[in-house]
Formats: sequence, structure tokens, C-alpha cells
Amino acid sequence: MQRTLVLLKPDALQRGLAGEIISRLEGRGLKIVAMKMMQMDEELAKRLYEIHKGKSFFQGLIEQITSSPIIAAVFEGENAVELVRGTMGETDPALAMPGTIRGDLALDIGRNLIHGADSEEIAEKESELFFSAKEIFRLHP
Repeated sequence: MQRTLVLLKPDALQRGLAGEIISRLEGRGLKIVAMKMMQMDEELAKRLYEIHKGKSFFQGLIEQITSSPIIAAVFEGENAVELVRGTMGETDPALAMPGTIRGDLALDIGRNLIHGADSEEIAEKESELFFSAKEIFRLHP
């Protein structure tokens, strides 16, 4: 079983879309093994988005993700990273396919509702930023 981190960004909570987004991921066969609602601080946001440091949009990412509470979750399932990425859709909602979370629900590239790790290695690293080992549960034997 593979695990991946998913963040429901402030705009997802502000627009009341958390339940629908979670439902779409669970509908793909993914199981929630960790979840919490939290206010992300600037230090954590900078660690999360460190690969974008120095890019023109970096400060905007930090400001958006820290603007109000988020939901952090770890999902588990076969090919979890790929399933989440496919279900999310392209980063820019204008390019995202209909049927994806961003294609159907996101407003613009700055308010694209959801973050998901793009590889198994990144998923593990990002999950450790938000959850201790004791906070991630085992649902499968």
C-alpha cells in the first residue's frame, strides 16, 4: 500500500468543498489514515514549498496557504500518489480536465483547492511535516 499527503487548501474550506473533495478521493478507493484541521504557519509553509523558493510565485503560495485553516490528510491505497494526482487535475484549473477536482471546482491557479505530493519520496517527506508516526493509522493488516 502506498501513502500520500493531501492538503485541502483554505479556499476549499472557505467554499465548503472539503466533503466533496474527500468523497472524490475515497471514491477512487483511497482510505484516510490520518487527518487534522490546522492553521499552517509561515515556517511550515516555507518548508512545504521549499522547492519553489526563489520563484516569482513563491510568496503568493505562502500567503494563500497560511491565510486560513487547512485540512491535512494522508490517504492510503494502491498507487495512491498517482490516483490523487489524477483526481486533482492540472495545477491550473483552466488546463484541468472536466471530471477532476480542479477542472470541476477550482476558480484559478492561485485558488486551486488541493495540494498533493508528486512522488512517493515527496509524499513521505511531506507527510512527516504534518503527522507523527503515531498519528498515521494502519487500516490494512
